[in-house]
Amino acid sequence: MTGRLAAEGRELAAAARYAAALPGFLRRRTSLEESRSRIRDAVGRREEQFLDVLDRAVYGNPTSPYVPLLRAAGAELGDVERLVRADGLEAALGRLADAGVFLTLEEFKGLRPIERVGASLHPDRHAFDNPLMGSAVTRPELGSRGTPRRVIINLDDIEHTAAYSAVFLEAFGLRDRPTVLWRPPPPARAGVGHVIQLAKLGKPVDAWFSQTPLTLRRGAKDVLFTLATRAAVRSVGLAAPHPVHVPLERADVVARWMAGRRGAHLNAPAGSAVRVCLAAAEHGLDLSGSFVRVGGEPLTAAKAEVFERAGAAFACHYTTSDAGRLGIACAAPAALDDVHLTIDRFAVVQRERALGPAGPVVGALAYTTLAPSVRRILINVEIGDYGVLDERSCGCAFDEIGLSQHLHTIRSFEKLATEGMHFLGPDLLRLVEEVLPARFGGEPTDYQLVEVEIGGLTKLEVVVGPRVGPVADAEVIATVLETLGDGPAFKTMMAEVWRDGETVRVVRREPQPTASGKILPLHVDRPEPVAAVAATVRVPRKGGGPDVTDSSTGSGGTSG
Repeated sequence: MTGRLAAEGRELAAAARYAAALPGFLRRRTSLEESRSRIRDAVGRREEQFLDVLDRAVYGNPTSPYVPLLRAAGAELGDVERLVRADGLEAALGRLADAGVFLTLEEFKGLRPIERVGASLHPDRHAFDNPLMGSAVTRPELGSRGTPRRVIINLDDIEHTAAYSAVFLEAFGLRDRPTVLWRPPPPARAGVGHVIQLAKLGKPVDAWFSQTPLTLRRGAKDVLFTLATRAAVRSVGLAAPHPVHVPLERADVVARWMAGRRGAHLNAPAGSAVRVCLAAAEHGLDLSGSFVRVGGEPLTAAKAEVFERAGAAFACHYTTSDAGRLGIACAAPAALDDVHLTIDRFAVVQRERALGPAGPVVGALAYTTLAPSVRRILINVEIGDYGVLDERSCGCAFDEIGLSQHLHTIRSFEKLATEGMHFLGPDLLRLVEEVLPARFGGEPTDYQLVEVEIGGLTKLEVVVGPRVGPVADAEVIATVLETLGDGPAFKTMMAEVWRDGETVRVVRREPQPTASGKILPLHVDRPEPVAAVAATVRVPRKGGGPDVTDSSTGSGGTSG
């Protein structure tokens, strides 16, 4: 009891610091030109930023888990600096990964020990927090795992992310359009984060609908955090709407709001945006000329078709809970989900990863922190995604400020994502291998979780094999949601979103085998072919010489 009270006291103190700091932060508005200059200048200092972060946050931090990995690879700070200066940043990172300096997603999340030649580590879950952040406070985090963690509300990082938003709004002509959010309130971060970012630019959010209610049932801290944010936004003369609960089955409420404001800009998870467009068609509402900015799950051809039928333009960003903004929608895209990677904040390399014992090989993306304001320190950290990486000049506003690296056809091999909610591998494996067999009988190979897309909506099928015998679909679904929602408030919230959206359904058939006949517990039924993305990253060699190619296939990326 004493420990819990102390923790609650720390949370309240953090909320008070946040409430005191935010008004002053918002009064210092960020202009479009300042935003462009900030990004352009940071792109020009990528190598220097990386070496500075490495010096102060890694080698200068005696608790950093990366130091044993680097030293086991024979790499002191001077060695890394010489490698970067000689070959360039991405090539240097590829060579470090070859030498064992990398992390799988499970290692980064603290779910699996880090085992390398010369190093065996069991880091604390906070070991990857960035020690360099200054203007930061803490609050409970919404993530994809069951372990409660703190999250750093770093105003410097919010300001940097707001710079991307400024350029995005200008590039897509959204600055003066009415803006509506359909995003969950805290403990989720996206909704309140967008309110803060837009306020930093002097732009209000006109309406905020939320898939889940803001309630005292999960504790007072989330309500206090939201109220403090709204009060700060109002104190600088901007409207700050309260998040109004609109469950997924009432997407028509959002559609009606948009239909009444021609050209409205909707910010929502991809699945929620699809529901709005489908509801508009069902109720005869005209959304032509509107714009939807999505994220949280892959933007597929089926989802894009729904947006196009509604007459809505669309674009997607690329964001993760640990790293923040990784990609910004391209205004001259080569693919539906084409984004400019935020190379001023991160470096990315690709390495070959087999999807299961007999699955296809894809180019897994591994990220490294460059900016001192990023919440977590990443060095060659796989985040469970893959895609097509491309260096090209598209001529759009982000290309003009130096963000020339593109990524598209972004998919995940570590998590199932729908309605903007993510449950990762271990949660799902426990369902298949332990919970469902114990509750309904059979063996783990009698069950399988399959991600499918139906009418533009991503669903989770729970495959139950015929050997299990009669089961009630409702009981299976209830067991799945109860298991996934067991734990901290954010897990309960994510399970509630899936329940409200009728995301989970039961299918009675044999689980789908791989080409070699193996039954894998997780399967993604893709309507489009998986691109065999080779793990090759071509980066210009310094001095204009021939390109350096990192096409390694060593131990990196396969130990998870």
